[in-house]
Amino acid sequence: MSRFVRACAGLSVLGAVHAAVNTRLLRRPPAVPPPVTRRVTVVLPVRDEADQVADCVAAVLDQRGVPQLSVVVVDDGSTDGTAERVPADERVTQLRATPPAPGWLGKPNACAQGVAAAGDADVLVFLDADVRLMPDAVAAAVALLDEAWLDLVSPWPRQLAGSPAERLVQPLQQWLWSTLLPLRAAERSARPSLAAANGQFLVVRRAAYERAGGHAAVRGEVIEDVALLRAVKAAGGRGVVVDGSTLAACRMYRGWPEVRAGYAKSLWSAVGGRPAAAGAAAAVLTAVWLVPPLAALTGSRAGAVGYAAGVAGRAVVAARTGSRWWPDAFAHPASIALLDVLVARSLVEHRRGTLRWRGRPVATATPPTTSRRMAG
Repeated sequence: MSRFVRACAGLSVLGAVHAAVNTRLLRRPPAVPPPVTRRVTVVLPVRDEADQVADCVAAVLDQRGVPQLSVVVVDDGSTDGTAERVPADERVTQLRATPPAPGWLGKPNACAQGVAAAGDADVLVFLDADVRLMPDAVAAAVALLDEAWLDLVSPWPRQLAGSPAERLVQPLQQWLWSTLLPLRAAERSARPSLAAANGQFLVVRRAAYERAGGHAAVRGEVIEDVALLRAVKAAGGRGVVVDGSTLAACRMYRGWPEVRAGYAKSLWSAVGGRPAAAGAAAAVLTAVWLVPPLAALTGSRAGAVGYAAGVAGRAVVAARTGSRWWPDAFAHPASIALLDVLVARSLVEHRRGTLRWRGRPVATATPPTTSRRMAG
């Protein structure tokens, strides 16, 4: 057992080192981005977002340095009066999405219809209604596309968390890709496993989007953001997650019920959709970041080192991505344990066919092999 603990602690140390390296390699937006001379359309799919849509659209319309900016708000069957809350502006187009055809999920369907209404936009921005953009966000994201010769960037918003459940689970998203994904290799490689993206804020060149087949290519994907990045890469494009902590903020879920439901709908897909793959993923996370802390409680020095490395890795990533690190990082083992519970729940509900999100059943034809985003 002592050898096993030392091995797990060693992997925890390596994970922390890799996370620290990635925080240095993470592409950052320019402080003062140049003006955007191309046409940019923001596609905003909404479903029952009456409390969010007005502030979200207002922040988009307040963007600086993007004179040719338009917004397409796609109402995906809302029943709470979302459409009435959309600000009236000549730059804003509203449309009501037709229901998803067989094989399509709601969000890819709404995004595809939004793009169809985007006219001759050169750059497409996909945004969630709970995201609040800073005034230079779009110009800075486009600047990153150009500076790094990328076709898609996913500026990861600063994740806001209020309740204990949010503070335990939400930071794991950016911690996972920071710890496990080699960022520079991910930019160049078309391998599906080397993909991280966040559909809360995605920016893609229109030409690359169309070469990839658009959202039609990912129409049945629960984690459509990662799938879209994979499609762009498979079509010869380049894309990667970038630092969006100064560009946007998002509070994804509020409280344990929303955290539980939100992750249940997608974690089964993120871990491969099969119990064996999920078990393997959970076993690795548990061994590396939960076993050493437990061993430390019995006096194991190796376990103490492993726990300290897990805390350090979590703290470094949180500090770089705008999350709270004190004292949350010290609860990292509890976060891993809760993630195991959420994965198990997601698999069980998926197998029973009881998963639903915003009133619709969640299903997909073929789950992806792996994902670096836990939920959408």
